[in-house]
Amino acid sequence: MAWIEMVPDDEWKSVGGHLAELYDRTVDPDYGRVDHIMAVHSLNPRSLAAHQSLYESAMSGTASLRKVEREMIALVVSLENECHY
Repeated sequence: MAWIEMVPDDEWKSVGGHLAELYDRTVDPDYGRVDHIMAVHSLNPRSLAAHQSLYESAMSGTASLRKVEREMIALVVSLENECHY
């Protein structure tokens, strides 16, 4: 769990504003939750939108790699950097 203060994802819609608008774009449809790596931006919705845009671009940016290959690269980089998420 991140030590950074976050708005719990089940409260994003009740908070309103830009954070509420970003919920549907950010929530994982398979698990019905927001990943912690995204939720740490919940107090700064502009940074959340920027992070989400970067992720979307990285995961769909070119035709040369399939999404599964991009995810595999992300996994290897995370492991190499000793990330625990």
